[in-house]
Amino acid sequence: MTESYRHDGAPSEYPSEYPTTYPTTYPTTYPDGSGAAGAWPPPPAHPPHTPRHRRRLRGPAGLLAAVAVAAAAVGGGTAYAFQELTGGGDGGSGAQVNGTTVAASSKGTVAGVAEAVGPSIVEIKAAGSSGQSTGSGVILSEDGEIVTNNHVVSGASQVQVATSDGKTYSAEVVGTDSSKDLALIKVQGAKGLKAASLGDSDKVAVGDDVVAIGSPAGLTGTVTSGIVSALDRDVTVSRDESQGGSGQGGGREWPFEYGGEQFNGETGERTTTYQAIQTDASLNPGNSGGALINMDGQIIGINSAMYSAGSSQGQSSDAGSVGLGFAIPVNDLKADLDTLRSGSQR
Repeated sequence: MTESYRHDGAPSEYPSEYPTTYPTTYPTTYPDGSGAAGAWPPPPAHPPHTPRHRRRLRGPAGLLAAVAVAAAAVGGGTAYAFQELTGGGDGGSGAQVNGTTVAASSKGTVAGVAEAVGPSIVEIKAAGSSGQSTGSGVILSEDGEIVTNNHVVSGASQVQVATSDGKTYSAEVVGTDSSKDLALIKVQGAKGLKAASLGDSDKVAVGDDVVAIGSPAGLTGTVTSGIVSALDRDVTVSRDESQGGSGQGGGREWPFEYGGEQFNGETGERTTTYQAIQTDASLNPGNSGGALINMDGQIIGINSAMYSAGSSQGQSSDAGSVGLGFAIPVNDLKADLDTLRSGSQR
């Protein structure tokens, strides 16, 4: 064992493998033997390991530290996910929500739905031997495909369409389906129209908020709101053109039957029944063929009939909406669209 010495020359209490004094000159010899003699020896190949003891936090303090680290990691991911879900990642630019036409900043509001879908709803004026009618329609394509009720254009020899920007177009009837009270018309010379987004009426639930847009009494672009009151209501309508009659405000009211009672006149012998969406959104003459819309801005129904206190058989139809309206489910339209486009008249 070697001894180590303190600076005062006394032996140190603890031995050391390293000298405590060093030469004042650097070595002048090298491993190959060159250079001057008298060099101090090289250090050991493997210097001894002197462990450094680190104090580990134990007990509550250590647990809190670990939790803080984990929370920081999870919190960062949660903040990112929250930002993505709420649209915070787009800097509030009002990016379009996927699958809808409503801006993220106004999603779920009546004003947002009206602004987004309003340009896709038109006013329709039809004239024929049985009179004139005013209704509404929904744009399906940029080049002017429009869906409406069959009873709005039934028997019409002239059809005019007015868009939300005030432009007027002539239109022709492409196809009709009186069994579903649906018709497809096509405007002439139109480009760049704003097509509506069709939703899924099978996903509609009682209590869902909805918006209705149409042209009651010729008041283009009228917006009302409410909820889905019921589903699968059996509404019976006439399939005869001769059953249409003049209604208030220039609109032609198409007779329909619900709950064993007839409204807007007699439905006649040739009738058809469809299962409708019931809504308390206010509908009035002229809303026929317009849109029932969910809060994502998707069309879920085509408004087709309304009940009013004075519209039952034998009574005047002066009374307005009492919050009982009916719409054809949009899935019925989607299933029938190819047939309508083929020019079928039934």
